[in-house]
Amino acid sequence: MPFRSLGLNAAILQAVQETGYTEPTPIQSAAIPLVLLRRDLIGIAQTGTGKTAAFTLPILSILAEAPAPGIRALVIAPTRELVVQIEENVRAYAKHLQLSMATIYGGVSEKPQIKALEHGVDIVIATPGRLLDIIRGREKSFAGIEFLVLDEADRMLDMGFVPAIRQIVKLLPRKRQTLFFSATLSREIEKLTGEFLQEPETVEIGRRSNPADTVSQSVYEIPQHLKPGMLLHLLQDPKFNMVLVFTRTKHGADRIARRLEQAKITSATIHSNRSQNQRLRALNEFREGKIRVLVATDIAARGIDVDGISHVVNYDFPPHHEDYVHRIGRTGRAKAVGEAVSFVSREDDDALRALERFTRRGIPRVKAEGFDYTAPAPPRDPNGGRRPPRRPGEVRTPRPNFQRGNRQERSAEGTQSKDRGDGKSEVSQGGHRQSRSRGRSDGKPRNIAMNGEPGKTAGGPAKKGGIGRFLGFGRR
Repeated sequence: MPFRSLGLNAAILQAVQETGYTEPTPIQSAAIPLVLLRRDLIGIAQTGTGKTAAFTLPILSILAEAPAPGIRALVIAPTRELVVQIEENVRAYAKHLQLSMATIYGGVSEKPQIKALEHGVDIVIATPGRLLDIIRGREKSFAGIEFLVLDEADRMLDMGFVPAIRQIVKLLPRKRQTLFFSATLSREIEKLTGEFLQEPETVEIGRRSNPADTVSQSVYEIPQHLKPGMLLHLLQDPKFNMVLVFTRTKHGADRIARRLEQAKITSATIHSNRSQNQRLRALNEFREGKIRVLVATDIAARGIDVDGISHVVNYDFPPHHEDYVHRIGRTGRAKAVGEAVSFVSREDDDALRALERFTRRGIPRVKAEGFDYTAPAPPRDPNGGRRPPRRPGEVRTPRPNFQRGNRQERSAEGTQSKDRGDGKSEVSQGGHRQSRSRGRSDGKPRNIAMNGEPGKTAGGPAKKGGIGRFLGFGRR
């Protein structure tokens, strides 16, 4: 079925042809006619099946046929990377139309975003958190919304955005068309569709939560300490030419990137500690082939829309099968063939078996030729970070104990000082204050008890009846 049979605007068909697409994907063939009929829609399809165009093309077609002022379409996505990717697609499809758009997401100044809304746009693409901050007090700007799109709704549920989305939806007109897209359809997702949609049509491509058939999967069963070596071993194969590596933590991502750098393998990382500009630069370099490996955490990778990824490597196996489906959906996109490789250690066995039960599909276990599986693990500290037992005759300096110091230590050494702003400070001791001058040549403070010895101060013995006697250091 060609695109021209779907009833889209001629200018949009021209833009689609210029992007190189000739036939719609299954999700596009099923969803576009329903959106053009102005029906609410639930679209269930894996990442990489073309669901962005499934809602973008018909919305653009309707907006182009009946121009009107104000914001008319609102697209909400879980991450700023995904927002940027959707904007790029919308601009490509709307290149021959007189439509404007704006993006709203965190990590950057909100002033240009607010200015764009005040100037007037047709389409807004946003993350929930920043949108909620901006929309408050500007409800009138969104009073003309005709389309609401919730993209990757399952991920927004996982990230805790549902309360923000509920607040946003309350501020939108009730009479609207709502499109709801997700890679999975759990009970929680079904509950949300009941809240936001009215008599929706459901389009489901492939079995729920099943990985795409264009992705071949394999498992390498190895202990944790062999994972770095296994990754470097696999990257010796030139077929691993565009690789996306997933880790559980941002610190793990940085460690992998350092190992790759030591091995002279070009790489970059994207995670929550990276700025928006750093993430976009890493994505562009990965897309352009300037780097071979992109190391990412799950949340940061939600916006990765890059064609041609040859391999996805689950360096850390995901604990939830939905995360696994999202991860490996980054390869094998648009009918291309991809490979997903998972490193599974003993503690991941339960998660792997749960995934296989859920998808009703076993994942083959493989061995890497030429890899040394016998390499021992690095020695562990037998004392768990504590000091080893004292050797005969050993004299040790006691470690400072800031939690349980005795009263004498706290009274003699734990003095508190307050800056008076005049080069001096006040020292509190025993509930009284003394003044001492800074910068003494021998580095010792003045007029405080030294070494816990009663009756002495830094300047000499306390005078009879003086401050030392007053503090209880003199003889009674």
